[in-house]
Amino acid sequence: MHELTDQQLIELHRALVELRRELQKQLEDSTDGAKPISLDASIGRLTRMDAMQQQSMVQANRRTARTRLTRIEAALRRYHSKAYGLCVECEEEIGYARLKAQPEAPFCIGCQGNRETRDA
Repeated sequence: MHELTDQQLIELHRALVELRRELQKQLEDSTDGAKPISLDASIGRLTRMDAMQQQSMVQANRRTARTRLTRIEAALRRYHSKAYGLCVECEEEIGYARLKAQPEAPFCIGCQGNRETRDA
């Protein structure tokens, strides 16, 4: 594998910072939609069910966003400690194409595949 170039590192760092900003905004914008549905509100049964379903989807999206934000923060810490682009399991390089698609990826393709196989 080839080491990431300085330009690739800069590009990936920018992508991480932008993703962090987008996820933080998404979490901020979805705060109201995740709040509990008031039982006192005078809405019909079906409308209440729709509101509860919508709330459930917003909460699931927020969980996913928080998880990804945590991975992005970890990737930014690795970047600042000069360990970004190295698999946290085997310490081999993570390919540029993989990082371009998912800049917060902590594992190389091989280790990610092994983890998915173990978890299946």
